[in-house]
Amino acid sequence: MMTVAASRTLVDGQSCFVGIGIPSTAAILARTIRAHSLTLIYESGPIGTKPLSLPLSIGDGELAETALTVVGLAEMFNYWLQPGRFDVGFLGAAQVDRFANLNSTVIGPDYNHPIVRLPGAGGAPEIAAFCKEVTVVCKQSSRTFVDSVDFVTTVGYGRTGVERDKLGFSGRGPTRVITDLGVLEPDSETNELVLTAIHPNITLEQVIAATGWPLQISENLALTPLPTSEELSVLRALTGHVSASISG
Repeated sequence: MMTVAASRTLVDGQSCFVGIGIPSTAAILARTIRAHSLTLIYESGPIGTKPLSLPLSIGDGELAETALTVVGLAEMFNYWLQPGRFDVGFLGAAQVDRFANLNSTVIGPDYNHPIVRLPGAGGAPEIAAFCKEVTVVCKQSSRTFVDSVDFVTTVGYGRTGVERDKLGFSGRGPTRVITDLGVLEPDSETNELVLTAIHPNITLEQVIAATGWPLQISENLALTPLPTSEELSVLRALTGHVSASISG
């Protein structure tokens, strides 16, 4: 449901900076079904790639083989990403807070002696700063959705929701957070995340329990439409191919 909801946010003609995993699955699903002119870009350098199966990493050969062109990492960031040439960026994180700041660095209050040390930033800070908008995709729990992240790896709207405007980023920042329970969007005035849609068979009580702050609920709370038979068919074919590749 999370993957399908994310795929529906992408439209024809957009350029999308894609990560491996659910973001990649969502982008390929969208391009296969409805957004046929969607341009997919991966951090490793492929631009306009057209994979027929899910890449296992950003270094998957199919990304380069099916791309319009492949550029170096420095060019990707300095010439393509930082000037704001991409419409949408997909990001995940270990922690998300009420102002859509993301943490993928450390869990625990002491940076030098963390409870868990995570993989780190990668290109996420630049993606959030310079893509025209960002969609965050991750599973929702009270451990993941916290009142304030332990470390700001990637700025959403800042610790109090107002710092982003002072940093000079060209991108709008996170415009939605899609989880396995629903969709959250920043309030137009405070930038605090508000629940705007809930997935089928999910209760408000479940979403509230999985959120580490007093969650605001939109007055116009929507129900996410069920996946279509076409979406399910394509999604199962994609994920089935990956399972077969791994087991093989």
